[in-house]
Amino acid sequence: MASLGLSEREQAGCRQLLEYLETEELIALTDTVTNRLVHPESRQEAIHAILVYSQNVEELLKRRKVYREIIFKYLAAQGIPVPPSSEKHLLIDRVKQYWSGQLTTCASESGERKPHVESHRDRQKSQHDVHDLGEEFCQWFFELLNSQHPLGVKSEERWGPQHFWEDAKMKFCYNTLEKNMEEYVGAEMVSLRLLSLVKEEYLLFNPNLHANGLKCAMSPHGLVLIAVAGTVHRDNTCLGVFEQIFGLISCPVRENTWKIKVLNLKIVGQNALEPGMQTEKPSIKYESNQLQEMYDGKELTVFEPQKF
Repeated sequence: MASLGLSEREQAGCRQLLEYLETEELIALTDTVTNRLVHPESRQEAIHAILVYSQNVEELLKRRKVYREIIFKYLAAQGIPVPPSSEKHLLIDRVKQYWSGQLTTCASESGERKPHVESHRDRQKSQHDVHDLGEEFCQWFFELLNSQHPLGVKSEERWGPQHFWEDAKMKFCYNTLEKNMEEYVGAEMVSLRLLSLVKEEYLLFNPNLHANGLKCAMSPHGLVLIAVAGTVHRDNTCLGVFEQIFGLISCPVRENTWKIKVLNLKIVGQNALEPGMQTEKPSIKYESNQLQEMYDGKELTVFEPQKF
């Protein structure tokens, strides 16, 4: 049965885009679109029902359950360059232009950079590409994490263990009056500890994605290492600075999706900062090639090369 509201090209594009949703999200979207009249028993049945009952592309893509991040990932996978900070309605316009044949996928020919979600098979990324990936990832990560703050701007995307590999590891070092170290293993534990920092301890993270605040590298096996520095806040007070290092691995079954494998977080309070340390623009002191050397294949070195 063909949809009366969508052209064949739009249907094909929507199918690809909807595949980025988790199964439970697809079922929930089906309930919304069909007003609970259809009860799909598989992902494909859900997608089919969504296409049949959608009047037009804009109506479908504006649905709350079709997250901005999903549309961004789809465009990136098609090679359509879009600014990382684009609002959802602008991404929808971009998709409509692409499906109507007004856009080409030859972003590299125009000199524009591609967004971060490139295929894992492309292991010859230049350092510029890896840096772009790191910048886009950090924008996404800290926006999503900060949105869990009781007073934060809510995100359409859900925070949770789905963003981490099952065997993810986290080391958390904080130095206020004395040094403390915590370690967590498993996607659920890592996700919950990070969540508690924002939701229960009311912290907000402000990453410095400019100048020397962000350094990125890729290992020969495709692990992307991202080091970012920034400031930590509570209410209107700057509590100190932080450094966070991520190790990302591409998901083999969901193309253009990256998950967190290892994570190190260090927070240093104002009263523990070294004399002369500036909190306005915290920076990463080591270079990208040194960042690669910090990962031994299983876990990250605990911040020895970096001194605040």
